Amino acid sequence: MDTDRYVLGVDVGGTFTDFALIRLSDGRALFHKTSSTPADPSLAVAEGIKALLAQSGVNPPQVQYFGHGTTVATNAVITGRTARTGLITTEGFRDVLEIRRQRQPHNYDIRINKPAPLVPRHLRQELRERVYLSGDAPVPPDSGALDAILAGFKREGVEAVAVCFLHSYALPEHEALIAQAVREKFPETFTCASHEVLAEFREYERISTTVLNAALGPVMSRYLNRLESSARAMGLVAPKILQSNGGVASAQEAGAKAVRTLLSGPAAGVTGAAHLSVKAEIRDIITFDVGGTSTDVCLIENGRPLIARQREFHGYPVRFPMIDVHSVGAGGGSIAWVDDGGFLHVGPQSAGADPGPACYDHGGNEPTVTDANVVLGRLPPDALLGGRMPIRADLARRAIEARIAAPMGLSLEEAAQGILTILNENLIQAIRVISVEKGFDPRNFTLVAFGGAGPLLASPLARELGISTVMVPAHPGLLCAHGLLVADVRADFSLSRLASLKETGVQGINAAFAELQRSANEWFVRERVDLASRHLERALDLRYVGQSHELTVPVQRDDFREEDLPALISRFREEHVRVYSYAPDGPVQIVTYRLTARTPVTSHANGTRMDLPAVAGSAIIGTRRVHFRERGGFVECPIYNRAGLTATQKIIGPAILEQMDTTTVVLPGQVARTQADSSLLLTFE
Repeated sequence: MDTDRYVLGVDVGGTFTDFALIRLSDGRALFHKTSSTPADPSLAVAEGIKALLAQSGVNPPQVQYFGHGTTVATNAVITGRTARTGLITTEGFRDVLEIRRQRQPHNYDIRINKPAPLVPRHLRQELRERVYLSGDAPVPPDSGALDAILAGFKREGVEAVAVCFLHSYALPEHEALIAQAVREKFPETFTCASHEVLAEFREYERISTTVLNAALGPVMSRYLNRLESSARAMGLVAPKILQSNGGVASAQEAGAKAVRTLLSGPAAGVTGAAHLSVKAEIRDIITFDVGGTSTDVCLIENGRPLIARQREFHGYPVRFPMIDVHSVGAGGGSIAWVDDGGFLHVGPQSAGADPGPACYDHGGNEPTVTDANVVLGRLPPDALLGGRMPIRADLARRAIEARIAAPMGLSLEEAAQGILTILNENLIQAIRVISVEKGFDPRNFTLVAFGGAGPLLASPLARELGISTVMVPAHPGLLCAHGLLVADVRADFSLSRLASLKETGVQGINAAFAELQRSANEWFVRERVDLASRHLERALDLRYVGQSHELTVPVQRDDFREEDLPALISRFREEHVRVYSYAPDGPVQIVTYRLTARTPVTSHANGTRMDLPAVAGSAIIGTRRVHFRERGGFVECPIYNRAGLTATQKIIGPAILEQMDTTTVVLPGQVARTQADSSLLLTFE
C-alpha cells in the first residue's frame, strides 16, 4: 500500500487546466490535463483532481499541499464581470479616478476612449476629513454622513466598498475608522481600505488599485469558497493561491487581496522556469509560455525574475510588486483573419476552450494557429493529449482554405505558413518589450519554451532573435502546475514616508522597518508560519531630491547602522547609472520602505523528470510529411516519442518530438540533445 506523501499543483488556463502530482520521497511526477470550464473554473479543477487521484491510486489524505494558479481575477477584469463597487473618499477627490494622470492611452490618437472608471460617479461619495502633511491638526472624518452614503449604496445594489482617503498612507486611522463602520453597518458587502491594500503615496494609483481590489473581492471570494468546498468534500487540504509576486497565500488572504492575483496564472510558469533553470545552472533566461489564448514572456536574470512595481490591466493601473510578465493575445487558439484591406492578422481573438480550433470538431469554424500547425504536419493529424483528444485535419484545412487561402489568393500551405509568420512577428515584439526595451540583449539569454504550444513555436522565434539555445523542460505543457509547487508563501508590505535620507537617519529607517515587521509578523501568525521558517527581505525606494521616479535598493542588514549609509548611497548611485547611465552628486530622498516576508512551502528538491530508457532505438515512432520553409515545402520527417529518448541522445533536425502535453519542433540546422534532468537543449549549429 502506497503511504507516501504528495504535493498537488493545479493551474487553470484559458483552454486547458493542468495538474501535477509529485511524490515527495523521490520527486516522481504524475500529470493530467483537461479542458477548462470557463463558466466555472472550479468544475474542471474538481473533475481533474478526481481523475488524477484515481489513475494514480493516491488517497486525498496523502496530499499534504495543494497549490493553485487561477485566471479568475484577470478574466473578470477583461470581461467586465466585476462586482458593483462604491467608493468613499476625501471631500473634493471623488473624480481622481476620472481625471487619471491626464495621459492619453495612445500618443497618436487623441480620439481613443479611455476605460470607463470601475466606479460610476454617482457611486463615488465624499466625506469631510483631512490629514495635513504640513503638520496642521487633522480633520476627523464626518461619521454622521456615513449612514446616508450606505443607504444609497444599498439602493444601488453595491456589492463592494472601497475606502480611500487622501493621505491615509501617512495616517491610516481615519480610513480604519470608516472601514470598520462600513463593515458593521453594511456587513453583506466586501469592504477594503487603501492602507490595507497599498500604503503608498500617489493618490490616483492607490485609489485605482484599491477600487480594483474591491471590485474583484466578491468575484474571487465566491470562486475560492467553491474551490475550498470542493477540496473539503474530496478530503483534500485547503489550497494555497499563487499571487502575482510569485508567492502563494491562503485562500482567505488571496480573497482579501484579490487584486494581487491578477498575474496568478502567468506567474506560475515563471516560478517553475526559474526553479528549473537554476537547477540546470542556466541562470539567465527568457520564459516563453504559450497557451491556447495568450503568450506570456518574462526575463529572468541570475535566477530571479524582474519585478515590476506598477502596470496596467485592461487600462486600469495597479501598483504592487509583481513578476514583470508581458502578455500578448497570441496562442494556439488565436484566430487568423483577413481585414477589409486584404491583410492577414492573427489574434488577439481566440477560439479558447469552447468551441476551440476548427480541428477540435467542437463547433469552431475559425482558422487558428493550431489548425495551421495541423495543416503543415507539425501536429499529429489524428489526436492530441496522448490520444485522448481526437482532431480532424480536414476541418483545419477547410477553415484555412475558406477564410484565409481563398480570400488572399494563396495555396493552403502558403496560408498556413503565413499564419505562423504573422504570429512569430507578434511574439518577437513581445520578447523585445521585456528585453531590448529594458536594456537587455536577448542574444545573451536562453529561451525556455513551455506551455502547450511553446516548444512548437519556439525555434523560429529564437532564430529570428539570434538566440542560440532553446530549453524545453521535461513536461513543458505542465510546467505552470509544477511552478505552483516550488513557490514560497509570500507577502509584500510597503510604507511611504517621504523624507531626506540624511534627515531620517538610522533611527528613522529602523523605526519604519520595525512598523512593517509588526505587520509581517501578524501575517506570519495568520499563515501559521513558525519562527524558524520566517525570512524577511528589506528594500528602500530612493531618488534624488526633485526627481519624480525612484529606484529600489536592497537593504542588507536587519539593524541598519550609521556605517551602512555610505554603502546604501553607493548602491543607489550604481543602480542609477545602470538605468539612466549617470549618477550626479546630490541629496538622496527616501520614498517608500519595502519588506518581503516569505517561507518555503515544500521541500521536494528533486523536481520533475522523465524516466529515460538506457538503450536507443525505441524513440522513433514513424515519419510524417512536415512543411518546413527552410526546405521549400514538405519533407519526410522523423517523428519521435520523447519519452523514448535516451539520456544522451542527439537528434539532428528536421524532427518532431511528441509527448502527451506538447509537441517540439526541431528545425533544419538545429540539434536537440537530452540533458541529465530530462530537459532538451535545442541549439543552432
